[in-house]
Amino acid sequence: MHYSSILPDVIKVADAASEKVLHIYQSDFKVSYKADDSPITAADTAAHDIIIHGLRSISRDIPILSEEGGDIPWEERKHWRRFWLVDPVDGTKDFTQRTGEFTVNIAMIEDGQPVMGVVIAPALKEAFWGIVGEGAYMRDRTGRVHHIRVAEPKPLKRVVASKNHLNEETRAFIEALGEHELVQAGSSLKLCRIAEGHADIYPRLGPTSEWDTGAAQAVLMAAGGKVQTLDGEPLNYGKQNVLNPYFVASGSWYSPRP
Repeated sequence: MHYSSILPDVIKVADAASEKVLHIYQSDFKVSYKADDSPITAADTAAHDIIIHGLRSISRDIPILSEEGGDIPWEERKHWRRFWLVDPVDGTKDFTQRTGEFTVNIAMIEDGQPVMGVVIAPALKEAFWGIVGEGAYMRDRTGRVHHIRVAEPKPLKRVVASKNHLNEETRAFIEALGEHELVQAGSSLKLCRIAEGHADIYPRLGPTSEWDTGAAQAVLMAAGGKVQTLDGEPLNYGKQNVLNPYFVASGSWYSPRP
């Protein structure tokens, strides 16, 4: 499949979902909670519906795995060589806390790896997209589109840290990097900040699911970066258990210590 031919349509789908999400964000929305106590709002379900409809109009034969789409049995998913991976609103805590740092995410997964991704931050009016092997781009709040690339490594490492998930294990990892400064970012924007060269490394030593990372990982890889487990293996997708292992996202310079 030539992903460059469908990428503009995927961006349009993500933009349509983002417009709806922003409308709800600016309203007096209500917050409910799932069985695992994670928050959900009308924005999650509305964006899900728009994205599912949009992706099916692009291709009816590619299956879709969305955080809000309900469980799809492994017996069915294990046969998927290619599938869409969707997080309608990543960073729902940022959404409910009105920080603006939440995103709409659509990825294409092929043979266990993200190959194309679109990430939109509706409240920040920023968008990121990329095709692995073909490059990554960012649309700023003025509407201008820029080619983006990970930064060259410098002695002072700019470390992306999550305000909501900065545990002791993560603090120890960061301290071991040596001279550093912290860059705060929410949701999948943490990987995008590395992709655009505004940060250097993001250790995630806490739980995430495949849909949290797929789209932004594609953008980062398209920008010359990588996402690895703590053993130095690629972060893979289409697993029976959708939970990710701990990982490190970075420019191409980082390798786990032996």
